Amino acid sequence: MANFITFSIDGVEAEFGAPEPGRIIAGDPQFRTWNLEEREGGLYSGIWEATPGKWRIVYEEWEYFSLLAGHSIVTEDGGEPVHLKAGDRMILKPGFKGTWEVVETTRKDYVIKV
Repeated sequence: MANFITFSIDGVEAEFGAPEPGRIIAGDPQFRTWNLEEREGGLYSGIWEATPGKWRIVYEEWEYFSLLAGHSIVTEDGGEPVHLKAGDRMILKPGFKGTWEVVETTRKDYVIKV
């Protein structure tokens, strides 16, 4: 067994989801998540995709991500909107509260530490 993984979703079954109904601000955003790694201690990595819409986000975890495709706008409460497109990266820290708006279907890879 190799001590590495690649971020390929070939042969990985997607999980489907959506924001909690009470958090949706606009649209009908739908998620697909391909979980590629899950480790003891609350470490997760994979690829996530969302269709257009806007919803509230509240982070209790730490997340690094890199956009692979699409256009999203992340706005912290009281802050300025941050437009994200393919190649852009961001870290959301525990305590982040704001909104995530998918303008164009967005796909990102991520690493989350709970």
